[in-house]
Amino acid sequence: MEKKPLVSKKYLFTFILITSLFALWGFANDITNPMVAAFQTVMELSAAKASMVQFAFYGGYATMAIPAALFIRRYSYKSGILLGLALYAVGAFLFIPAAEWQEFSFFCVSLYILTFGLAFLETTANPFILSLGDKDTSTRRLNLAQAFNPVGSLSGMAVASFIVLPHLLSDKRDATGQIIFPLLSEAEKADIRLHDLAVIRNPYVAIGIVVVCVFAVIALTKMPKTESEEQKAQGLTHTTKETLKNLWTNTLYREGVFAQVCYVAAQIMVWTFIIQYADHLGINKATAQVYNIVAMSLNLGGRFIGTFIMRYVNTRQLLMWFGVGASLCTLGAICIEGLWGLYSLVCISLFMSIMFPSIYGIALENVDSKDTHLGAAFLVMAIVGGALMPPLQGALIDQQVIFGHPAVNISFILPLICFLVIIIYGYRSFAKLNR
Repeated sequence: MEKKPLVSKKYLFTFILITSLFALWGFANDITNPMVAAFQTVMELSAAKASMVQFAFYGGYATMAIPAALFIRRYSYKSGILLGLALYAVGAFLFIPAAEWQEFSFFCVSLYILTFGLAFLETTANPFILSLGDKDTSTRRLNLAQAFNPVGSLSGMAVASFIVLPHLLSDKRDATGQIIFPLLSEAEKADIRLHDLAVIRNPYVAIGIVVVCVFAVIALTKMPKTESEEQKAQGLTHTTKETLKNLWTNTLYREGVFAQVCYVAAQIMVWTFIIQYADHLGINKATAQVYNIVAMSLNLGGRFIGTFIMRYVNTRQLLMWFGVGASLCTLGAICIEGLWGLYSLVCISLFMSIMFPSIYGIALENVDSKDTHLGAAFLVMAIVGGALMPPLQGALIDQQVIFGHPAVNISFILPLICFLVIIIYGYRSFAKLNR
C-alpha cells in the first residue's frame, strides 16, 4: 500500500510560507513571557499585577478569535492572514508611544491589539495547514508545522535573554543577590525606568518591521483554494446556527476545546514563572531566562520526536502518555526544593511539545469542512486559558509561603490540574477510537 505524502508538491510552497507564520507568533509569545518579570521590577508591581501582561496578551485571542473566523468565513484564508499581519504590526509599533509615556496600561493595550493579529493568524494558519493534503495525515502535518513555532519562540527567548534582560538596570543586584532598584531615590528610579522601557520596546519595533515584510510577500503570493472555500463558492455552506449546533453535539470537539483551555493555561504558567522559580533560588533574570531557553529547546526537540513517533503510535494515545510525563515533572517542581525542582520544571516542556497541535487536530478530526472556520476559532479562543490562570498563579506566588512551603513551588499545582485534564482527554479520545 502506497504511503500518503505528508505534503504534496502542489502545496509545498504554500505550506512553507504558512509555516513561517508559526514562527512569527512563537516569537511574540515567548519574548512576552519574561516581560512579566521585567515589568514587575521596573514598574514596581506585584506578581499578580505584572501577570496582567499575560491577561492582555491572551485576552486578545479570546476577544478576536470568533470575529476572525467570521471574517475568514466571509472572505478567505489569505485575507485573514493579511489582516492578522497588519494588526500584529500595529500592536508592535504601539510600543513606541507606550515606552515614551511610561504607562504599564499602555503596554497592555499594545499587546492586546498585537494579539488581535495573532488570533487572526492562528485561526487561519492552523486549519489551512490541516487542509493542505490528505485528512489521514492532517494531525501529523500540523505537528510538523507547529514544530517551527518553537523556532520563533527560541528566537524570542534569545532576544529576551541576551538583548533585553541583561541590559535592564532595574535588575542589578548587590553582593547578597538582592535587587538594588527598590532602594534608590525616585529621581534615580525615573532615569532607570526610561532606559529599561526603551530596552523592552526595541525588539517589538524590530519584529513589527519583519511582519510588514512578510505581509508584502504574502500579498503578492497566490494561495490555493481549500475545500471549504470551494464549497462556499458553490453555496454549499452551513449557517452559523447550524455550525454551532454541529460543534456542540460533537463530544470529541467539545471536550477538545476544554482540554485546549487547560493546555494553554499550563503552558503559559510553566514558561512565565520559570523566572520567578529561579529568582526564589537567588538566580538573576538573565540567567533564569537561559533555563527558559533550555525548556523551549526541549519543546522543539519533542515536537520533531513526537511527529516521528506518530508514524507508529496513535496520536491520542501519545497525547495521554505525554500528559503523564508532564504531570510527573510538575510534581517534581512542586515537591523538590532547589535546583532539582527547577530542572523538573524545565523538563515539563519536553512533554508539552505535542499537546497543542495534537489536541487541535484530534478535536477537528470529525468536524465537517463546512464548520472548520468556527471550529478552529473556538480552539484558538481556548487560548484564553493563558489569560485567566497566570494572574491566579501570580497571586499564589505573592503569598511567599503556603503551608510552610515556598509559594512558588506550591503554585504549580495549577498546571498539574491542567495536565490531568489532558491525560483524561487523551484516554477518552483513544477509547472512543477503539469502540
